[in-house]
Amino acid sequence: MGEETMDLAADDAVEAILRDGAAREARALAAVVPVLRHLLGSEAQALVSDAVLARVRGMILDLAGQLLGAQAGRDPAARAPADDPAALDALAETLLADEALLAHCHALAAESLIADRLLQRHALDPVLSPLLQELIASEDSGVAALAMAALAAQSRFVQAQRRMELPLGELPAELFHALLARAQSSASDSAGLVRLQAGYDEATSRLGLIARLVASMRRGSVAALVLDHAGVALFASVLASQTHRPREQAVLACHEGQGLRLALMLRAAGQSPAAIERQLVLIDPAARLPRALGELSPERAAALLGSGPVA
Repeated sequence: MGEETMDLAADDAVEAILRDGAAREARALAAVVPVLRHLLGSEAQALVSDAVLARVRGMILDLAGQLLGAQAGRDPAARAPADDPAALDALAETLLADEALLAHCHALAAESLIADRLLQRHALDPVLSPLLQELIASEDSGVAALAMAALAAQSRFVQAQRRMELPLGELPAELFHALLARAQSSASDSAGLVRLQAGYDEATSRLGLIARLVASMRRGSVAALVLDHAGVALFASVLASQTHRPREQAVLACHEGQGLRLALMLRAAGQSPAAIERQLVLIDPAARLPRALGELSPERAAALLGSGPVA
């Protein structure tokens, strides 16, 4: 009985250490959006050269420009210069107040920059990963067709990120409809916005195509939990699916400084300590797997993920 009590006490201590570490990383993530909003809305933004800030602001301005173009009856994809630069800036400032939209743009910028880092460090193509190449060659014509469509969408995403753009049709449904509802409430003529809404199909967006591709892989999707085989896009989507967490959280877990969160997510997805450590080293060569993590069951890892603030 005495040894059993000691074992339980040790288990509690291990979980307390991991819980504290996960909470610390979660607090860091939770602070990102307020800080972004402050920096992007302040006069100090010209002094901030961080690539994430630049890309997020670029995407917000691009979304505002597309909405104004649609209101004016133009094709948003044409991205014509704004008729009223002041109206563009005012709408962009309004969009910056939308925390969900800002968090989504931040995750997209982070995903792009993480992919760039993997290209530089490990020569992993940000568009065509080894796993996506295998799926394109699948004997299942449905899987192969989805993989080809996902490849084209990923290529467009990489190009759009380099231009700091975000097509309205690439937004998740809840963000797209919320954005259009806000624009329609202030538009004198919303015919262009109605057409834009009629043409929207989340299933054909990059994230929609990747989600459909992951679903088509069924149990084989576990192969995507190897970052340098799957690439960030597939890896994050499968990790989110396996752990029932938002995709943005899976992307940001791949950021340097979020190693414990990534380790817990991978453990919750059923990965072994050896497999988890390999993924951590890809993200941060100096990262080391917490020794206590191997003692956690996937269920306990999932519970620890859910105990902190949502990033």
